Amino acid sequence: MNWPRPPSAIPAELLSRPPLGARITVAGLVILRQRPGTAKGVIFLTLEDETGVVNIIVWRAMYERFRRAVIAGRMLRVTGRLQRDHGVSHVIAEEIEDISQLLDRLLDPTLPQGPEIR
Repeated sequence: MNWPRPPSAIPAELLSRPPLGARITVAGLVILRQRPGTAKGVIFLTLEDETGVVNIIVWRAMYERFRRAVIAGRMLRVTGRLQRDHGVSHVIAEEIEDISQLLDRLLDPTLPQGPEIR
């Protein structure tokens, strides 16, 4: 079961709701990339949305498949399995999409920016 179904993304503040192992999609700005020498090729990403942060684990095979997005993406959408350990949620990446082009929309006054504030 997907929670919610991709491409919809669950906000960071709601990561406690899906059951363990649920396939979820999250999205956010990349605020941290770590590749510790002791992690045997694993990369850790931290994404931030307007509600909080999401920890992403990228195994070596996924890194090779989505290398460009992992290295260069400023904003990512990640689909994977939810894992919790000692109250901390992680997403084990299965698909990684660079959605950085959506950031450029924020700078273009000719494009719709969402609902108007009244």
